[in-house]
Amino acid sequence: MVESSAIEPTEVSVQPDVRVLGAREHNLQDVSLSVPRDATVVFTGVSGSGKSSLAFGTLYAESQRRYLESVAPYARRLIDQAGVPDVDSITGVPPAVALQQQRGGGNARSTVGSITTLSSLVRMLYSRAGDYPDAQPILYSDDFSANTVQGACPECHGIGRVYTVNEQQMVPDPSLTIRERAIASWPTAWHGHQLRDILVALGYDVDVPWQDLPRKDRDWILYTDETPFVPVHSRLTLAESKAAIEAGEEPSYSGTFVGARRYILDTFANTKSASMKRRVAQFLTAATCPVCHGKRLKPEALSVTFEGFDIAEFSQLSLRELVTTLSGVIARMEEQESVSSGAASPRAAREERIDGGGSPQASASDVRPTMRPSPQKRAAAVELASGVLRRLRPLVDLGLGYLSLSRTTPTLSGGELQRLRLATQLSSDLFGVVYVLDEPSAGLHPQDVTALLGILDGLKGRGNSLFVVEHSVAVMRHADWLVDIGPGAGERGGRVLYSGPTEGLADVKESVTRGYLFGGRGLPLRTPREVRSWLRLENVTRNNLHDISVDIPLGAFTAVTGVSGAGKSSLVSQVLPSLLGDHLGGVVPVEDGPISDESLLADAPERLDGRIVGPVTGVRRLVAIDQRPIGRTPRSNVATYTGLFDHVRRRFADTPEARSRGYKPGRFSFNVAGGRCPTCEGEGSVMVELLFLPSVYTECPDCHGARYKASTLEVTWRGRTVADVLSMSVEEANLFFVDDEEITRSLTALSDVGLDYLRLGQPATELSGGEAQRVKLATELQRAQRGDTLYVLDEPTSGLHCADTDRLVAHLQTLVDAGNTVVAAELDMRVIAVADHVIDLGPGAGDAGGTVVAAGTPGYVADNGVGASAGYLAAAMQAAANVTPM
Repeated sequence: MVESSAIEPTEVSVQPDVRVLGAREHNLQDVSLSVPRDATVVFTGVSGSGKSSLAFGTLYAESQRRYLESVAPYARRLIDQAGVPDVDSITGVPPAVALQQQRGGGNARSTVGSITTLSSLVRMLYSRAGDYPDAQPILYSDDFSANTVQGACPECHGIGRVYTVNEQQMVPDPSLTIRERAIASWPTAWHGHQLRDILVALGYDVDVPWQDLPRKDRDWILYTDETPFVPVHSRLTLAESKAAIEAGEEPSYSGTFVGARRYILDTFANTKSASMKRRVAQFLTAATCPVCHGKRLKPEALSVTFEGFDIAEFSQLSLRELVTTLSGVIARMEEQESVSSGAASPRAAREERIDGGGSPQASASDVRPTMRPSPQKRAAAVELASGVLRRLRPLVDLGLGYLSLSRTTPTLSGGELQRLRLATQLSSDLFGVVYVLDEPSAGLHPQDVTALLGILDGLKGRGNSLFVVEHSVAVMRHADWLVDIGPGAGERGGRVLYSGPTEGLADVKESVTRGYLFGGRGLPLRTPREVRSWLRLENVTRNNLHDISVDIPLGAFTAVTGVSGAGKSSLVSQVLPSLLGDHLGGVVPVEDGPISDESLLADAPERLDGRIVGPVTGVRRLVAIDQRPIGRTPRSNVATYTGLFDHVRRRFADTPEARSRGYKPGRFSFNVAGGRCPTCEGEGSVMVELLFLPSVYTECPDCHGARYKASTLEVTWRGRTVADVLSMSVEEANLFFVDDEEITRSLTALSDVGLDYLRLGQPATELSGGEAQRVKLATELQRAQRGDTLYVLDEPTSGLHCADTDRLVAHLQTLVDAGNTVVAAELDMRVIAVADHVIDLGPGAGDAGGTVVAAGTPGYVADNGVGASAGYLAAAMQAAANVTPM
């Protein structure tokens, strides 16, 4: 038998740093570097320089790949994998968690409670510690969820509303005949004609006013579920149809009748067309469910209360109110426990638990009275309430106390969603991992960035590493280690210019970031323009804006700012486009892409009230540009969205070779059959199924990624194929099409908004929200400028490097110089400092915001503002005064 003392310990070599050798992902140029662990490492550089390719495409992807090698193959295919990076070797990388920027999704069933997992704890709290009516059996956690069969209201199926179709909506003008389209809900094209012909074949007169038809006939036409299939004589009156039948004439066709209500419901449920779904949705009327009264749950679940609240009411409390309520519960339960056990009151311990997170204290008298619970229920209540409270405190500390658990994610900004996910990670107690963060400061007011840095320090303090892709100077200065990539974008980037402690970047002259981090570079201070006319909005009510009035200068650049949740988006993205759009007759562009059924039918979060007072001079057109994707599939790209590809295809179709072959412009499209590669159908790649492993994509064996047939690529223009053109960057294409005004107009606009590095064929799915917004802006800017447009922008500089921000702002200023008006929700104080007019909302978030705390020139707001922005704006103006114009 071997003595334990004889066993020699094995020495384990721990790699103190993360080392990367030969990274070539995307535009990275054989990058090698070493960064420390257990530190905050910030990756920076201009947009398109390769930051995300290194942090996410290389470091995170390799960490995930290694971890997934230990996971069963079947489970592996269910995980969204980042792919295998193009790198020689990576050593010392810990397990990684990625938190990327996301806008609020379209699923109305996703809430603050679900994405923070707090809803699961709250449901368990009600199941185990709730007050049940007499004789009601105990319910399980799923019984308190509106998203399960067990918990959903049986009447509305967990939606909270029921939908009806009434005659007034389907037939808005009863003086019309059916042939004159009295039934407005029926389709307008051939299907509508067919339904009218079938009615005639069934013996109904479609040429008398709807109001003169017998009630029995009207009800059957609108509400029947019968679907008779009958022979039809097309486009005849009732008398002519009867005569044709008596004469034995051959019917034109046979058709099936569908009642007007059934057509609406079937179309809404089954159509794949977003526009068709939107059209029939307008004929559906939503009403609060009469059974659950909008609370979405079955009656048994709603009969259970905690502190006097049913679970729906509890979820509607603000997070700050929940902290107060649960702190009071814990205090009272511990007091009851000490009394029943005869022990002294654990007052000191209780106060430490309640007040340790800086949250407001509540006494037992602050909450609704309940019956004295059993010891078992009391223990469950303390344990579960403490768990909820522990997860709530980071959310409140991050300035999100104004949200509620029932707040749906489509209504959240990207910054709010990012902070929710960060706070959730802080509550997870993980250590020894690397968090890879994608611009966590995007969408945050400088005051909120300070709170964010505290959260990041908390994650690092628990023994984690932080790899942060970031443009915020405040976050760079807070970093332990800085990696600057560049010097430019695309092929002009992809090199590590500097890797080391932050202060060392001051000596790297090639770095664009250097001038912004250490001063001397930026937007120089400017004198605000003189305002000659104003747009006045009065009595505005929307979300947390309550009966406010706002003056917006026309022919000027206005920045609307305030902390997250102050009301910026409500004013800029909802109120202004709605009121001014109605005044001008519409907003450009309209929302594109698919939308969920619940979002289409959901009631507005609150009413939108307000009016425009006085004349609106000098504005004839309104353009609202946001950060939604420009397309949902890889087939949509920069060239197709901007329209320049139409001109490119015509250039190829006009060549002598194309004419001799009879090729039309469509031959050079990869989205339609004809000239595209039939193997990959214009995708450029094919999917390979690997059974229990995730599917992989490989280059098409026939076109080798070119997307087109070989015969199509035999046609060249100036020595290049259409595939060559799609692979060009905007910068390269500008040189190639230098004397083609129709094409260079689009390319110049893309360059003006800082997108030189994008490829013309770059899929829409690869673009960030900020890039998508700038592509939309460039598409609009290529139009002939008349100087009478009001542009509404949603944080246009979000996700941009300071240098790219300067370039974009300079172009926005030229728009205003041409007589246009720009109104932007903005958080970058450098940009706000060079605006003509500033509207600062606040002073806080949610119910504590929604008022105009200051309005005027940047200098006026900096000197006289009482909101959170004044101090930061004053510092930005002081820095701008020291900038030397480039």
